Amino acid sequence: MSRALNRKDGLRVKPSLPRKDNLTVAKLLRLRLKETEKSVQELADTVDVPKEYIDDLIAGRRRPPRPGRTDIYDRMTSFLGLSRNDLANSARTEREATAPKRVAGPKPTVRRQLLELCEPETAKRLEQRRAKNGGAELAGYVQRLLDITQSAVQRMLIDKMTLRLSAKASASSYAAMRLEVLEFLDTTPDTLTTTHVAKFMQPRVAFWEVDLQTNVLRVVMHSQIPGDEAARPARAAY
Repeated sequence: MSRALNRKDGLRVKPSLPRKDNLTVAKLLRLRLKETEKSVQELADTVDVPKEYIDDLIAGRRRPPRPGRTDIYDRMTSFLGLSRNDLANSARTEREATAPKRVAGPKPTVRRQLLELCEPETAKRLEQRRAKNGGAELAGYVQRLLDITQSAVQRMLIDKMTLRLSAKASASSYAAMRLEVLEFLDTTPDTLTTTHVAKFMQPRVAFWEVDLQTNVLRVVMHSQIPGDEAARPARAAY
């Protein structure tokens, strides 16, 4: 379909898009980049990520990020003239189709880091239960802990000044730092790395514990400790 806009009754009208049923995020991006004659670099600049990030999305090498944990779909939608939920709906469908049937736990090195943040007696009992019953229970608690931390980190996407300061402190570019945040926001217990924990979780989580009888998880963030002003504000979760 031509990029040229049709004229009807003196009005400029966008060309209609083909049906998007079963279109992946990669196909949608390729389609609209071609239709609008815009470049991958222009799209990357709009989203504030390195070009390689968009290249990987279009090539299918990168799983579409989770809607609700990213701001890229809103930016892409406006830039490419897509309908409001096209990209988010495609991403949900793709992620559901490739979701693992069983929740995998964190890698051993990551597990040790997270248990070091846990109340000692709880950490001991969780490790004993994992050794006896497998890692599904611990993976579930880690997912909940990760959800809480990701909610706190997601604020960095709004607070550009903090993001730029973090980039400067890391001797990194703004786009590269933003990419690190986006990647952390899309991580899961099995893809969580020691770098993720050190960079995003340890500075925020003071400690966590769980009541193994009621399944209630309690997380205390650094900003909730009197006199502790080193970390960003965040709420405790139960």
